[in-house]
Amino acid sequence: MKKLMAAALALLTLTGVCEAKANDNKNQKTNMKTIALNKADFLKKVADYENNPETWKYLGDKPALIDFYATWCGPCKALAPVLEELAAEYGDRIYIYKVNTEESQDLAAAFGIRSIPTLLFIPLEGDPQMAVGAMPKATLKANIDRILLGK
Repeated sequence: MKKLMAAALALLTLTGVCEAKANDNKNQKTNMKTIALNKADFLKKVADYENNPETWKYLGDKPALIDFYATWCGPCKALAPVLEELAAEYGDRIYIYKVNTEESQDLAAAFGIRSIPTLLFIPLEGDPQMAVGAMPKATLKANIDRILLGK
């Protein structure tokens, strides 16, 4: 009987540890947020277009989505919480960056941003793809899966 109780107690303890680990992984995934980028960060983390103006070379270690936005832009404001949700859902599989076009005008100009929001999808391999305008969450997910994750 004592052995049975000890085994049951050990099983309960082990189950609790597994549940705690699962909750930690879930919390770690949902704690991911969008990341603000300025020009200096962009040159270090995304692409050094100043030193390599002729060739696109992505510097990141996982695919990225960059939102070029402005704080006064209505569609940008509508897109912002969707991007936060996607950052939490995709966790550490992709980066979701945000570039404020008012604060980083030279960066926006370098990419020919004329309309906002503009989204830049950057896969690990191949050329980036640009999309103009706010998209519904389902469309964004489909593009992330197809362009960035190759699904």
